[in-house]
Amino acid sequence: MSGLRNYIVVTAAYWGFTLTDGALRMLVLLHFHALGYTPFELAMLFVLYEFMGVVTNLTGGWIAARFGVKSTLTGGLALQVAALLALSALGSDWSKMTAVVYVLAVQGASGVAKDLSKMSAKSAIKLIVPDNSHAQLFKWVAMLTGSKNALKGAGFFLGGFLLATLGFGPALWAMAGCLGVALAATMVLLPGDLGRAKAKTKFTQLFSKSRAINRLSAARVFLFGARDVWFVVGLPVFLYDVLGWRFAEIGAFLALWVIGYGFVQGLAPSMTMCSADGRSSEVRGAQIWVLGLTAVTLVLAAAMQSSVAPTTLLIVGLGVFGFVFAVNSVLHSYLILAFSNSSDVSLNVGFYYMANAAGRLGGTLLSGLAYQWGGLVGCLVTAAALLAAAAVFTLMLGPVVHERTATAE
Repeated sequence: MSGLRNYIVVTAAYWGFTLTDGALRMLVLLHFHALGYTPFELAMLFVLYEFMGVVTNLTGGWIAARFGVKSTLTGGLALQVAALLALSALGSDWSKMTAVVYVLAVQGASGVAKDLSKMSAKSAIKLIVPDNSHAQLFKWVAMLTGSKNALKGAGFFLGGFLLATLGFGPALWAMAGCLGVALAATMVLLPGDLGRAKAKTKFTQLFSKSRAINRLSAARVFLFGARDVWFVVGLPVFLYDVLGWRFAEIGAFLALWVIGYGFVQGLAPSMTMCSADGRSSEVRGAQIWVLGLTAVTLVLAAAMQSSVAPTTLLIVGLGVFGFVFAVNSVLHSYLILAFSNSSDVSLNVGFYYMANAAGRLGGTLLSGLAYQWGGLVGCLVTAAALLAAAAVFTLMLGPVVHERTATAE
């Protein structure tokens, strides 16, 4: 029961963090777009956020293995509270250059906070599920991932709503106060040794991975780069500038999309076959779904140049894209745990989400550039190319799915 209680505490804290993280992204994006920032300048505001995710996931897994999941989770929560309060101090009379540098720094701290919290929550699942309970592990991964994204969607709506009702500064103060309560509860309720490795973990172990984990991580880079290349900047700016949507409408639409995306993730185990070894059918499923996602993105890019009403096309197209992407994402999140054992799960999860952050970083940079180059269609074409690369690495998982290494069970 103590293991289940610990998982509940970790998950609840992660939920609270996710809600504020989604709201913060929407607050920053809409607030600075209203101030006249170009799509590329908006993308630059998130660059350090994504870059710090690369560094944090790599080192965070090692920290968690050495000092326990509690240290990384509470550190992430505390850093996010500090980032929210720091961002509220942004002056309206500051020059654009000063404001950009300041927001970049604060967003960098927020990126560290986000990935410390994510890595802690994802690692905790492996620590409480028995090693041979593959179906249960898949279900718990899907439940955490789906609920997290549903709450992130709610955070998008919350960000647009708070910006419209409270304004930029007061909205940040309110979020910092709520997250501070979650931090206090986590510090009191979570034991300090959760997830701490029994043997001393060497820093060089961060890079010693099986071929399966390396290929899965490479596929993750391109999968999430493909999503963010049109979702981070291109889509919100298109809705605001081309379709004339208001802040609250954009926040609500993106919130509903991410909530639906999270709901599909929670159902993913019922839509894929589970194999006795916990790997074979799941790898085949990942290969099929990523090829389908590539095709969906290409069709959507072509349809955007037709005479179909763009609003209707985006609503339908985003729904299909989100459905297929959600199943892809859950299969990946499950497979990294299936390829790991309990003794070094935080190291492998950290390495894997470093790849995730690298993909988001590349997608964020490309989002602003692709939108300025070719509008939303340019973003979609770029996304399709990245998905094709993700498909190549996913297909390469087949020959190595059963290999035994130091990191495989």
